[in-house]
Amino acid sequence: MIEVPRACATADKIAREADFFSFDTNDLTQTTLGFSRDDAEGKFLQAYLQQKIITENPFMVLDRQGVGKLMQMAVQLGRQTKPDLPIGICGEHGGEPSSIEFCHLIGLDFASCSPYRVSIAQLAAAQATVKHGR
Repeated sequence: MIEVPRACATADKIAREADFFSFDTNDLTQTTLGFSRDDAEGKFLQAYLQQKIITENPFMVLDRQGVGKLMQMAVQLGRQTKPDLPIGICGEHGGEPSSIEFCHLIGLDFASCSPYRVSIAQLAAAQATVKHGR
């Protein structure tokens, strides 16, 4: 599980021993942004959304500029060490369409999400493949 920014930065070393990577993007989002989901959603996140300080809840839609860059770095570093390393995502972002599209763009192989989001994830993955190829 890739859950913290340091794991992304040292993914080349982790890949030496790993059979696969799976990004736990909920934890990675919390550690990247420096606040817990419970605190953010319960205290200030709604105000940030209403005031347009942010456009999306980063726990619902993957933060491509921050968390996404870390993921992209980990994919590149991990596959420099092990080119065929299977890499995926798990959690809520694994069933959100724009997050699935981003994962497709950076070369992820699989997504794991709650059962009720599987059909959404499958459709989003198919649409990303049609739109971007691969």
